[in-house]
Amino acid sequence: MWEATAGLPEQMAAALAAATGGDRPAPSGPVTNVVACGMGGSGIAGDVLAAVAGPDLSVPVSVVKSYDVPGFVGPDSLVFAVSCSGNTEETVAAAFAAGQAGAQVVAVTGGGRLGELATEHGWPVFDVPGDIPQPRAALGAMAVPPLVVLEQAGLLDGVTRRVAATVDSLSARRDRLVQPGNLAEDLARRIGRTIPLVYGAGSAAVAAQRWKTQVNENAKSPAFWSALPELCHNEVAGWGQGGDVTRQVLTLVNLRHGGEHPQVSRRFALVADVLLEVVADILEVRADGADPMARLFDLVMVGDFVSLYLAAREGTDPGPVPVLDDLKRQLRQ
Repeated sequence: MWEATAGLPEQMAAALAAATGGDRPAPSGPVTNVVACGMGGSGIAGDVLAAVAGPDLSVPVSVVKSYDVPGFVGPDSLVFAVSCSGNTEETVAAAFAAGQAGAQVVAVTGGGRLGELATEHGWPVFDVPGDIPQPRAALGAMAVPPLVVLEQAGLLDGVTRRVAATVDSLSARRDRLVQPGNLAEDLARRIGRTIPLVYGAGSAAVAAQRWKTQVNENAKSPAFWSALPELCHNEVAGWGQGGDVTRQVLTLVNLRHGGEHPQVSRRFALVADVLLEVVADILEVRADGADPMARLFDLVMVGDFVSLYLAAREGTDPGPVPVLDDLKRQLRQ
């Protein structure tokens, strides 16, 4: 998992080369909506798509993490079905439903039933390399192809250039994160055995979600996330009681970036003042990168390394997730 995490820049570069170098047909005809279907470590690719492409697209982007697709899905829909294994039952069901509705379906997968469906129906397929140890370690391989497809369809400009710039920025961050005493190692030390509560705004909200799920799966520990400015309208009111408990078990981690709305920046400061007495510590991580894509992946990479350092501190193998495997086994029965 360490090698796969450190290899994210190279993984993204390889995915870009593969996606731009193939002879797959680009989406044809009008596209009035984009839908990304996926679960877990594969589903985060849809969240990245919405965060990176959504602000610049002239059509809406929806992320589906279930068995069904929205009722509006039809012939003018571009649907990405993302499953590293190809056997994620929710994604397979959603892809089949999208195909039945006449949507243009694009599969991003390592094979499995989703790969079979793609072959049966003639859907374009972007392969996920089989040597990646876990789906959550394949984010670059799964997030880049949908962005490239949007560029090829004329819906999103500058993807190739932006991915290349992100790779350069990530490589520099990675080189710092593998050195002793680095930022991620220090953050893991300060979090310790407390529960991280991760806040982000805009694209950093997706990074906050990724931090939470990576701590869950890699460190086998609880973690929570929320997004500004929404949490200022509800969650922050929940810290009025129980401070004697929460200050023993929670550490707030604020994910910051240069593209924040000025009022959001003010909210971070105000919320920190409110939570100062009810959490063990307040940490801040600022993103590197020249644009939203680079900043999002930068925060993701820092969080991925933090989760690995948290696992190492407890002697936990970050790879296997037996409880999830058991749930899937019971569902198959």
